[in-house]
Formats: sequence, structure tokens, C-alpha cells
Amino acid sequence: MIKVHYFARLRELTGKSEEVLTHDSMTVEDLLNWAELTYPGFGKGTIHVAVNEEYALPTDVIQSGDVCAFIPPVSGG
Repeated sequence: MIKVHYFARLRELTGKSEEVLTHDSMTVEDLLNWAELTYPGFGKGTIHVAVNEEYALPTDVIQSGDVCAFIPPVSGG
């Protein structure tokens, strides 16, 4: 299982702060595609993904037991 955390607007969009996926493994790109299909308007093209607290590339593989976080763009001044 893969644990996923949602922050900022993604928490509002999904209605939850975290959830567990039953996948054994998937790429970061697969995870983003899943999120976009599951939550229309997710914005996969602007979201960064951290796996086990390190930024990940789209081709990186996520394994069962990993913890992922979707990190939306941040604005501020």
C-alpha cells in the first residue's frame, strides 16, 4: 500500500488530508495520472511529488510502504 498526503488546495479538492492506495508499485507519473482521473482538476502538470520526503521525478518508482506527498505550487510575497 502507498500512503498519499494532500496539502493546501489539494486537501480542499479531495476532501481529505491523506489516503492509502492499494497499489504495490507505480511510477510518480502513474500516481499523478491516477490523481487527475480520480479528482478532476487536480492539476497534475503543476504538482510536485515527494516520495519519502524527497522530491521525485516522473519516472521514479513508488513501492508499497512508501509515503508520498502532493505539493501544489506556492505563491506568496
